[in-house]
Amino acid sequence: MTDTARTTGGNIFGKLHYLIIDDFENFRLSMRQMLRSCGADKIELVSHAAPAIQYCAYNHVDVVLCDYNLGEGKNGQHILEELRHKKLLKRSSLFLMVTAETSREMVMGAREYQPDAYLTKPINRAMLEKRLAGLISQRSALLPINREIDRENYPQAIALCLEALPRQPRYRTWLMKTLADLYYQVGDFSHALKIYDEVMGQRDLSWARLGRGKILLATQNYDDAVAALKELISKHPDYMEAYDLLAEGLERLGRLTQAQQVLEKAAEHSPNALLRHRQLARLATANQDMSTASDAWRQTVVLGTHSIHDSPDHYLALGQSLSDLSDGDLSDEGSEHADEALKVLSRLEKRFPDDESALVVRSRLIQSRVHAGQERIQEAEKALDSVKESLSDPDKMDPDTGIDFAKTLFRLGRDDQAKSLLAKLAQRFDDQPEVLQRIENLLDEPVGFRQKLQARACNRDGIKAFESGDLQAAVCEFTEALKVVPGHAALNLNLVQVLMKQYHDGQADPQLLVQCQQCLDRLGSLPEQHRQHRRYVALSRKLKGMTT
Repeated sequence: MTDTARTTGGNIFGKLHYLIIDDFENFRLSMRQMLRSCGADKIELVSHAAPAIQYCAYNHVDVVLCDYNLGEGKNGQHILEELRHKKLLKRSSLFLMVTAETSREMVMGAREYQPDAYLTKPINRAMLEKRLAGLISQRSALLPINREIDRENYPQAIALCLEALPRQPRYRTWLMKTLADLYYQVGDFSHALKIYDEVMGQRDLSWARLGRGKILLATQNYDDAVAALKELISKHPDYMEAYDLLAEGLERLGRLTQAQQVLEKAAEHSPNALLRHRQLARLATANQDMSTASDAWRQTVVLGTHSIHDSPDHYLALGQSLSDLSDGDLSDEGSEHADEALKVLSRLEKRFPDDESALVVRSRLIQSRVHAGQERIQEAEKALDSVKESLSDPDKMDPDTGIDFAKTLFRLGRDDQAKSLLAKLAQRFDDQPEVLQRIENLLDEPVGFRQKLQARACNRDGIKAFESGDLQAAVCEFTEALKVVPGHAALNLNLVQVLMKQYHDGQADPQLLVQCQQCLDRLGSLPEQHRQHRRYVALSRKLKGMTT
């Protein structure tokens, strides 16, 4: 045994509990023999993910040596991801990824969950002892700090870091990084920033740049954060966390298209990160880029097969995005999207059979819209009828199901039923702004995404024409948009304002006021919670004054 493997307290290997995860028995036995020759004693062997995670749930483990490829099912990245998510791995524990594979996809994906080290097969005793001895020595030196962090006793962890800095110069970088992270955790951004600036003053380290970006975001200095994170990515294009923070900063600035482009680039660099694909899908959906959204949701579903982050919501979102793409598209491509949506939703119902019936209800509602979008009205009605009993009482519906039901009613031409349902939902959830916003959006645009894009383009052009003084062009654009979404509150009120200005600017044509009244009549049932309601009331009063 080497000198580095010994301390004054004796053999550092022998004090620890080990877990070896590998699907080949000979390799497990070989690793156990090497560890024993280093002085280790408490060693557990398992072949696959399930027993490994179960073992960690009921036993303390100091060192995990996990192979990346474990045959069918979860791989080493999935195990590390789940152990971190469930907090079954303490900060003081070591996780070493063991692999014969060195592909970029594997390394980038596994690195996102920060293993303590990689060991490349084949492994010999000397290599194992040298790598482990250094990691265990560091673990031992920093154990008191990590214990306090595990207990979420951050003030004490900060105090211990400050005490250790002059006494442990060997671990100065780790201590500075941890100290800054702890200050960030407790909301002491000024001290965290001071550490990052001090580090950057001595050496340009990517984690310090990233930390500065986090502080700038947390203090709402979004432009500075975006600039700093762009610079970090230009110098370190493989620093994946920087892409996520940059996208967040751009999103906070309302630059959703740029945020989406950043995550698209990140997904190319590291294609196995489920959570990033999910965020990309959400951004693309917000941008009405349903093609990118469906691709990202598809990846999210695929990556979720063995992931702790798997969710039926991912299947529903993929089904919805494919439904949007196929709606009204009777070409071969539209038919393929519709067929895929139905297969995805069928797979959802089989994969999550124990979930509450609301899941099946929402699946069938999307299926109904898929069929309706392909002009298969009989099948659409049949899918809706299959969950009719579950939809009989609006007072028992959760917001997601209720809004999905209203969307389906609109698609089947039952506009009055849809509006009545949304009115009831608005009353029930009047204390939830996010739900009210979704109800409002659906009332304004109860159409497919292609029609939404068309109406929004006309609205934008109408606003530009109005601002430039071309009132007639504005009228034409708003009128064209209202042919697509006749009940859209903002569009109707935009048209009313333009017509009123035309009337005031010398075209005192009574027909203009008649058109204004027609627009306002369309909004007669506009709920008070709608953000355009006050504007509607004001313009109604103004029109009344103009006509009396």
